[in-house]
Amino acid sequence: METFAAVAPDRDPYTSLAVLHELEDEDVRSGVYTAFDGASELLHGLPPGSWALVTSNYAHRVRGRFLRTRLPIPEVIVDAAAVEQGKPSPAPYLLAAERFGVTPEHCLVVEDAPSGVQAGLRAGMTVWNVNTPVAVDEAHRHFESLRDAVSDVLAFVSGG
Repeated sequence: METFAAVAPDRDPYTSLAVLHELEDEDVRSGVYTAFDGASELLHGLPPGSWALVTSNYAHRVRGRFLRTRLPIPEVIVDAAAVEQGKPSPAPYLLAAERFGVTPEHCLVVEDAPSGVQAGLRAGMTVWNVNTPVAVDEAHRHFESLRDAVSDVLAFVSGG
């Protein structure tokens, strides 16, 4: 709502949000998607039930996009409907950890957005920043691409 008020102050933010939802749902049905380089290798390499997706979007869109890119669908999705406060609040990542029954210090967050990096750090998790040319402040590690992070993420998950 804050973004709509800032970029389109002459329009009703609720109407703008409804239009955005319609556009996104249509995009899930008809859009062309390509997974990030390394995503398939990473997600197929992770043990089932060991990873979650934390998103400011909605689970039905995530599932649709993952299906279209032939990526495995996460068993745990924490979406915008699951929490009252999204990133940079730690709430979404803490809920994901709770759903797995693990403590935050045993979690690895792989993030491409500054608000997500902050959320993971505030949750007390290890945070690796990917897909940015410059590291997001305070991230524990930085990789310019997801592809560059794959072997390190798989090693982290396996305890290596």
